[in-house]
Amino acid sequence: MPKTKVNDIEIYYETTGSGEPLVLISGLGYPLWQWHKMVPYLSEHFQVITFDNRGAGLSDKPAGPYTAQLLAADTAGLLDALGIEKAVIVGHSMGGYIAQAIALDFPEKVSKLILCSTNFGGPRHVPVSAEAFAILTDTTADPLTRFTNGLKVSTALGWADANPDIVKEWVEWRVANPMNVSAYQAQLAIGLALIPEEAAFEKKLPNISVPTLILFGAQDRVVPPENAELLAKQIWGSQTAIILDAGHFFPIEAPGAAAQIITDFAK
Repeated sequence: MPKTKVNDIEIYYETTGSGEPLVLISGLGYPLWQWHKMVPYLSEHFQVITFDNRGAGLSDKPAGPYTAQLLAADTAGLLDALGIEKAVIVGHSMGGYIAQAIALDFPEKVSKLILCSTNFGGPRHVPVSAEAFAILTDTTADPLTRFTNGLKVSTALGWADANPDIVKEWVEWRVANPMNVSAYQAQLAIGLALIPEEAAFEKKLPNISVPTLILFGAQDRVVPPENAELLAKQIWGSQTAIILDAGHFFPIEAPGAAAQIITDFAK
């Protein structure tokens, strides 16, 4: 299992395929497993680098709170350790915060930027839907029921019922790989720290000059797709793409379609 030391912690990573480097950054509480359905498609065209953020999976889990800038530095350090000067940076949800921080703090590391199912923080982004918020914050049910309900509201309407085998695989994976509560809370602080207007990325995004794609699922109730337009307005020349039959977790719901969009843009 490959690990490398970055910023005084051990980061677990995997590389697949060959070609232009493409880095996939996972969302809150997820290790590189989040991308396992997309990697086979993308590795036909790129050298795909996936890794566990600090606080997730097999990487170290030092005490938090964490910031987007800290995890951006981890990602840049990983690229240095792998001898990669520049890469296509793809970040999903919380990983989108990290990707924005990389583009702002380490622009020399970014050839192209892809922001997925994310927002810029602050008071003017479109927040989680009331329906999703109620389900994701419900603590009355048992953990397995809560997780399953969370999957249903984080995917497109009816997707979970239409794909019981994938849901079963997803739930079994989480049961076998439970989240570390303190590490999850440390990662959760990344989004919370971006709530104040002065900390948000919104007014900093015009400084991004690399080609940028903003990618959402049309049925995302966790980070509503209206955020795509808000991000696009702040990043000059950026493009948007919407996957119609997908929600927040399009890397698992629609991996082939998402990989094709990313490939077309990145190549």
